[in-house]
Amino acid sequence: MHLISTRGGPTGGTWTFKEALLLGQAPDGGLFVPASVPPLPDEDRATLTDLTFPQRAFVVARHLLGREVPDDILHDAVHGALDFPVPLREIEPGIHLLELFHGPTHAFKDIGARFMARMMSALRDTDAPPLTVLAATSGDTGGAVAHAFHNLPGIRVVILYPLGKVSPRQEAQFTTLGGNVTAVAVRSAFDDCQRLARQAFADPELRARANLTSANSINIGRLLPQTFYYVHAWAELARTAPDSELVLSVPSGNFGNLTAGLIARRALGMSLARFVAATNENSVVPDYLAGRGFHPRPSLPTISSAMDVGDPSNFRRILHMFGGTGADAGEHPPNALRTKVTGSSWTDRETRHCIRDLWRRRGIAVDPHTAVGLLGLRRELRGRPGASGGPRARGVVLATAHPAKFAEVVEPLLGQPIPVPPGIARVLDGPRRFVEIGPELGALGRVLSGIR
Repeated sequence: MHLISTRGGPTGGTWTFKEALLLGQAPDGGLFVPASVPPLPDEDRATLTDLTFPQRAFVVARHLLGREVPDDILHDAVHGALDFPVPLREIEPGIHLLELFHGPTHAFKDIGARFMARMMSALRDTDAPPLTVLAATSGDTGGAVAHAFHNLPGIRVVILYPLGKVSPRQEAQFTTLGGNVTAVAVRSAFDDCQRLARQAFADPELRARANLTSANSINIGRLLPQTFYYVHAWAELARTAPDSELVLSVPSGNFGNLTAGLIARRALGMSLARFVAATNENSVVPDYLAGRGFHPRPSLPTISSAMDVGDPSNFRRILHMFGGTGADAGEHPPNALRTKVTGSSWTDRETRHCIRDLWRRRGIAVDPHTAVGLLGLRRELRGRPGASGGPRARGVVLATAHPAKFAEVVEPLLGQPIPVPPGIARVLDGPRRFVEIGPELGALGRVLSGIR
């Protein structure tokens, strides 16, 4: 796979997957994107419906990465990372939940983080200085990355998070591990955590001194494995309705998940697939898709806190894929983007109603982010029951987190407690260790210098 920067750099240039994986961010400050995504060969595509999820993931990974990564390393990374189920569950006629929360931290980010950790461990030079993985989290990334890299030799992990603005159970998953994991609580919002991470990568001296790389979805090594479950959903539905339109609703904050879906669409040649970018009241991208211009702004706090992002960094990748520079969105989205992605945003009141209503009618509990995705999908399917007079569209909501991670929101709506899964229960009583800093690069630099 040849990768380029969304900024192009002064002279352009390409990078290998290994180079991009270990760099995290392009040297010119842009994000790595595939130079091209050729469609999966017909013979490989035809086999997907008969395979398991890890087998499908291996087919897609080998296609995207070519022969750059030996098959044995790739096979071990895929099967080691994806050792938990990813069921597709129909909850209403034509509406399915793709349950991505059965991994060790009960969030969809386990899939990308575990694959990335295995690839970094396998591909980095063993005699190189220790690598520092820096990640900003609005909730689930922190736990997934911390667990994926915990106690891996030669790798240190630093998690930036907004103090008091992630759920207590999310916080417990990355502040109780210790070892090679350092949690840094920033006295500000997630957007400032993300800004600090960008500034750290843009500082050549700090970046070299700490040997920094990223574990956020700005790292192509975490983004690409997120394509696996889109292919999985398509293959599961293709068994029974190969010609129906597929509509995928993606709860969206920093927009890495939607970016991966669009890459998967190109890799599969999923001509019938379209997407809903479902957000909470942080509606920067839905506003843009509706023709109201791209205007990043400070994020608003909501009950779907992992999507409280006012300046989504991965949207630069999406713009680049559809012919933009990735830096200037302009006032009107490219028509090719608008035909494939619809935006919708939802209030906390609507989200709460969705959670309560689904429980009362179906006995199904969902977290606030999944509820936002479900609201977006229902609206889209009402407006587009079928494509061009074809069979009724089939919808998939990416169920991104176990509802127990947001018990303080969900349980009062259900009127009863939610059983706590093992990946959460085992950390609840552990002592929480974190360093508290203000939102300044100098403060972060001192933390990075003090890590051993």
